[in-house]
Amino acid sequence: MNSPENNSRFIIKGGNPLRGTIKVAGAKNSATKLIVASLLTKDKCTFYNSPNKIKDLQVTTKICSLLGSKIEVKDKVLEIQTKEITNACINQELGSSTRIAILLAGPLVHRFGKAEIPIPGGCRIGSRPVNLHIDGLKKLGCNVQMNDTHYIFEADGLKGAEINLDFPSVGATENILIASIFAKGKTVISNAAVEPEIIDLIKFLQKMGAIIEVRTDRKIIIEGVKRLYGTSHRVIPDRNEVASFACAAIASKGDIIIEDAIQDDLITLLNTIRRVGAEYQVVENGIRFFYKCKLRPIAIETSVHPGFMTDWQQPFVIMMTQANGITIVHETVYEKRFGYVEELKKMGAEIELYNTCLGGLPCRFASSQYYHSAVVKGPTKLKGAEINIPDLRAGFSYLIAGVIAEGESIINGAVYIDRGYEDIDLKFQSLGADIKRVQ
Repeated sequence: MNSPENNSRFIIKGGNPLRGTIKVAGAKNSATKLIVASLLTKDKCTFYNSPNKIKDLQVTTKICSLLGSKIEVKDKVLEIQTKEITNACINQELGSSTRIAILLAGPLVHRFGKAEIPIPGGCRIGSRPVNLHIDGLKKLGCNVQMNDTHYIFEADGLKGAEINLDFPSVGATENILIASIFAKGKTVISNAAVEPEIIDLIKFLQKMGAIIEVRTDRKIIIEGVKRLYGTSHRVIPDRNEVASFACAAIASKGDIIIEDAIQDDLITLLNTIRRVGAEYQVVENGIRFFYKCKLRPIAIETSVHPGFMTDWQQPFVIMMTQANGITIVHETVYEKRFGYVEELKKMGAEIELYNTCLGGLPCRFASSQYYHSAVVKGPTKLKGAEINIPDLRAGFSYLIAGVIAEGESIINGAVYIDRGYEDIDLKFQSLGADIKRVQ
């Protein structure tokens, strides 16, 4: 699919510190899952602070519309009602382009008895297997078959089960959580993910009539109910966008306020920012991030919440190219998360990758050949170049690189950034960046 929007790119003239105030959008990683969960009821659900311009959300609503949902969007409000499921086979082109589609297995099986879901795609950051999803649904009593293009789920009612995840996968936790709401009896998810987006989903389901308990030992317990009701819900702010702009502010030696940023969801990031010599200030309507002095190097390891989030890693690496010394980053969540590094080297970044674990956390890739550790040397003067975006979070990090680089940079592949950020060029412009989008 080679539409004009897929060919759009950003042209950036670097050198301007970012200064000013922006407002963070609603979290797309929450909003898309809330929309899926709304299919569990025939009643209307209304979402406020919905990031309606984000491509991932638009794909999700298109999929739901084809399944029978009626959707109305106005500014940052989204209303959805699915009185009837008219089709349980998800469009292959749409469904294979997003990881969201597989989360529809539960709602479709509950309401239609069957779901046909394309084998999922998404960003090129690793294999991201869905075996944890499939195993969990099977334990709930779902029959799962697979052909060349689709997973086929069938069940005549699901039953509660005890499910222990090998890894606290966000997607698998969400899938099992949504599917177990109407399962007969009690479902226990052990080693569950407990990210803020999952808690947001739980709060929404609880409003609808679900009974869900979250324990401190990563256990989520769901007591099956017979019906859910429509409700309204405000989508949480996007902590990934906050982290991205925080790193951009500091890397450019700037000073910005991010309205609606929530301290509770950013504890680990805030500690890390202070450790490297930058600073933040929690203000009444958000958080201020600013450059304070020469940045100090650090060793960090990505992990599941409440650890250092894998989606924060790329903008943080760009920021640390400006630190005074050697920074070490150990990626433990996705095996190919450093796929963006080669393009950065065109701009002069000094980053070396290793297939060994440069850290102490347990790592699934310890005996693999994946390059999942990085050594970042700084400070490095980046120079403008033409580079290509491989995935969403890498795309934002390239924008930061363009902002702090000398000269002009051309960043190809704006469509990747549009998957997760609203009006990103306009927000950068409001902070003083010389950036424009072109076809």
